[in-house]
Amino acid sequence: MNKENFRHTVLFWLKEPENQTYRSAFEASLKRFIESSKYVQNKHIGVPAKTNRAVIDATYTYCLSVSFLSKEDQDKYQDEPAHLKFIEESSKLWRKVVVYDSDLI
Repeated sequence: MNKENFRHTVLFWLKEPENQTYRSAFEASLKRFIESSKYVQNKHIGVPAKTNRAVIDATYTYCLSVSFLSKEDQDKYQDEPAHLKFIEESSKLWRKVVVYDSDLI
């Protein structure tokens, strides 16, 4: 069994989060990219959950959380042609991106 030692979580805020055409284009591009990655071990693509507590930030439009065997694999993922294509296709749709990277303890 593979041990996932590195987690990469990305929050996206779309420019027009209510625009279903933009949402569909973003989702399709993101899914194509993640499904073709040679390095992603596990993935979660989601939207804000319907939870309500003071500590929750649900202002983002999409969340991507992926795991890797190592930071080196995550570095390779950053340079994959599919990742670069995703950025090219979708960056015009978002207004903000925040990334959280973490190592397993």
